[in-house]
Amino acid sequence: MRKRKRLEDDTEINITPMLDIVFIMLIFFIVTTSFVREQGLDISRPSQAEQDVAREDDTLPILVRIDQVSMISINNRRVEADAVRANLERERAQNPRSPLIVAAHPDSDTNSLVRVLDAANVVGIGSISVATESGSRR
Repeated sequence: MRKRKRLEDDTEINITPMLDIVFIMLIFFIVTTSFVREQGLDISRPSQAEQDVAREDDTLPILVRIDQVSMISINNRRVEADAVRANLERERAQNPRSPLIVAAHPDSDTNSLVRVLDAANVVGIGSISVATESGSRR
């Protein structure tokens, strides 16, 4: 027997179910997304008026220097990276109202600066100024 040739209907791909699934997934991801607000440090440069008030005050600032090879020194005394927090606690205990000045060399590692700022935040030092040193000063 001879098979009859049928005229094939033009077949089209029905994308409606796929679009439905995509929109449902989109709504699911939007609803389940949690927006986390990251906590950061507010760093501001001191104005001239703040520097004048600091000079009139009898408290000396705590000076932290980070040199080009990321060695940390607190008040001209070399400190290991793990001992920064303990030294800042001791300095804060001696002078509770002293501000902290962090002078970092432009070539120093950012991790050292963050370590000092985190330690100062944990110790509770409220007044923190960050500066950069130009060149090598010794």
